[in-house]
Amino acid sequence: MQLVDIGANLTHASFNDDLPGVLERARAAGVFVVVTGTTAEETRKALALDFHTTAGVHPHHARDCGPQTIPELRELARDPRVVAIGECGLDFNRNYSPHPDQEKWFVAQIELAQELAKPLFLHSRDAHPRFSQILKEHKVAKGVAHCFTGEREELHACLDLGLHVGITGWICDERRGKHLIELVREIPRDRLLLETDAPYLTPRDLRPQPKARRNEPAFLPHIARAVARAAGRSVEEIAAETTRNARALFGLSGLQ
Repeated sequence: MQLVDIGANLTHASFNDDLPGVLERARAAGVFVVVTGTTAEETRKALALDFHTTAGVHPHHARDCGPQTIPELRELARDPRVVAIGECGLDFNRNYSPHPDQEKWFVAQIELAQELAKPLFLHSRDAHPRFSQILKEHKVAKGVAHCFTGEREELHACLDLGLHVGITGWICDERRGKHLIELVREIPRDRLLLETDAPYLTPRDLRPQPKARRNEPAFLPHIARAVARAAGRSVEEIAAETTRNARALFGLSGLQ
């Protein structure tokens, strides 16, 4: 069974000591990994490790952007292993960067993705409906709402734009993710994607829990099974559909 983890932060410091083992476990679980780039530096690290990755600036870091940001991302995106622009978007929850800075650099990355004909790897936290308004204004239709945890209105705003939707182990959390069990049924089969967001969002119902509760790509089959139960389909169907969707959206070769 082939699965694609479309969002894993494998350049995170928590993987420094045992990355080879993490990758071996992912391979054994049948998981192909796309590494999330939240800064240009993280994308360079991912490419140096020969990962497929994204190239962008997370909204947390928007305040640090400057004249060289977009040229730097454009140059990184010339590498065929860079499959999307992002992680970009809006985060009005933690507000590490002022809202005007977040919006300015979100739009700049949207324009870069359109220039390069690459999909967007999108982040939105407590930013609906402004997030959707910006995407609509710029006629964005190709991308994924990464790590979707929102409510029905936000989901359908994303679907109406034509976006794919990434589901994580949040669906395994009976406290905060219960609503996703119903909502996942409303995601069209050709728009559903799976991801771990490792090392974050370890499935709460995973037994035994990993050391320090660190998530990793090898746990994606557990998430796939949870999604399959919620959707009323077999895990084999979910795996085939989401792998096909990841291949189509990101242009991944060698995957069925």
